[in-house]
Amino acid sequence: MRSACFFLVAFCVCLAGLPALAQLSPERGKKLEITADGSLEWHRNEKFFRANKNVRAQQGSTTLVSALLTAKYTETKDNDMNITQIEAEGGVVIESAQSKAYGERAVYDLNKGLATMTGKGLKLVTSEQTVTAKDHFEYWAADGRLKAIGQAVAVQGQDRIEADELSAVFVKNAEGKRVLKTLEAKGNVKITTPKEVLTGDYGIYRAETNVAEVTGKVKIVRGPNTLEGNRAQVDLNTNVSSMFGGEGTGRVRAVFFPGSEKKPE
Repeated sequence: MRSACFFLVAFCVCLAGLPALAQLSPERGKKLEITADGSLEWHRNEKFFRANKNVRAQQGSTTLVSALLTAKYTETKDNDMNITQIEAEGGVVIESAQSKAYGERAVYDLNKGLATMTGKGLKLVTSEQTVTAKDHFEYWAADGRLKAIGQAVAVQGQDRIEADELSAVFVKNAEGKRVLKTLEAKGNVKITTPKEVLTGDYGIYRAETNVAEVTGKVKIVRGPNTLEGNRAQVDLNTNVSSMFGGEGTGRVRAVFFPGSEKKPE
């Protein structure tokens, strides 16, 4: 059971690359360069810029490529421009030092601090993991919350986690680095490793305690052996795993076949 819950923690490394679109923001003092094979349009009345055909936008180590890019803005009393929204459409690829994200459409609302990515073939790739989702990816900058929504799947080697929604919350530590706070898997949770399959309704890992829990009709299958209950807990500090029944008369059920897991000689 520890191996399955450990992978629940490990997949957050891949989700950490989701803020790439939010990093591509027109901050003061940081050059945002946009090039296109087609046209660069400035619609002064409607207050937006548009770039067409093989568009490439780059700021620092973050690059966005798309067929169409639109940047909306407002004007201050001093006639300064404040970009309020960046929208990319058509074959969108966002690449940062840590990850590469693919989708059909990406929008970053600077007022809300919300970056979303949608479309067929939605995928986020790092050097170790791949995350896909049917609905969308989203990143809330203020909360440091990352989500993969709609039949979300994260794969690392032979390990795989599936859920209706996968999400992670990051906070800055004393050194200013972003570190994991909590990690959640919601709805139809299934964690598959070479040794076991764990299913349940909900999973959560809290970095502060280094403890992972899976709740709601929990079942662990390891070869012919099964373990069922209402809540499974894994303390990654002590490597102690526990299965609990539900409230009241809830019971834990285990079926073991002695000798089914022989150690190699």
